[in-house]
This record gives sequence, C-alpha cells and structure tokens, in this order.
Amino acid sequence: MTERPGSVVIDVAVEPESIDLVQNAFETWWTSLGDDSLETRFSFETAIVEIAANVVEHSRRSDADHGRRFTLELSATDDRLTAVFHDNGMPSEIDLSAVSMADLEDEDGRGLALALLSLESLDYEHVDGKNVWTLVCRR
Repeated sequence: MTERPGSVVIDVAVEPESIDLVQNAFETWWTSLGDDSLETRFSFETAIVEIAANVVEHSRRSDADHGRRFTLELSATDDRLTAVFHDNGMPSEIDLSAVSMADLEDEDGRGLALALLSLESLDYEHVDGKNVWTLVCRR
C-alpha cells in the first residue's frame, strides 16, 4: 500500500481475499481524512466494495504471462472523493446506462446498481489493455 496525503494506492491479486484488503485500505484512508460523515462513508465504501467484488467475480485474465491483478487508488479533495480501479482483465461489455436493480428474488445482480445509486458518477473504459473503473462521490 502506497500513501500520500489524502490518497492511498493498493495493488493486489484478483481473488476473494482482496475484498478484505480493499476494505482495510479504505478504513485506513477514511480515518486519515478525518471525515465524520457516516452517510458519505457508507455510500462511497459500498460502491467501492461492489466494484471490487465485480472485478474479482467477473474479470478474466487478458495477459497469459501475468496473474490477474488490480490496483485501487483512493483520493480526496475538499469537495469530492475518487476511487480508480485498474485491472488486467478482458474488456467488459457493460453498458452502465442500462444497469437496473435486480428483482428481490434474484440472488445477485445488484452490485453495479448499488454503486450507481451511491455515487455522483461511475465510469468504465478499457485503456491500454486495462479496465478502468472511476468512482466519484461528493463530500
């Protein structure tokens, strides 16, 4: 984990245990901000965990010479919080404008919808062989 004032970067393998590492990094980062808004924290942390879980569950390795990995960079300014995920998986075919909440009886399919509801913006692009998810939340 790399830290700068107001920011932190982690680089981890894509595996279920990575979600705990993301939550631990978020906890450390959030504490360093000194922000006591529980609503903002809950919204942003929920979105981050949901995107991390999607990366772990859905990413497929695009580079046969390297294991699946992702980085997460968390940063803060006076008015916004930003999280950027990069992973070396295959490009996603996701259309974020078409995402909707799953039915109550469905066991999954809520992650992206929850993230979208929790954020000011959620963007996805595939750049230089990497999936890039950018999450922005107002403070």
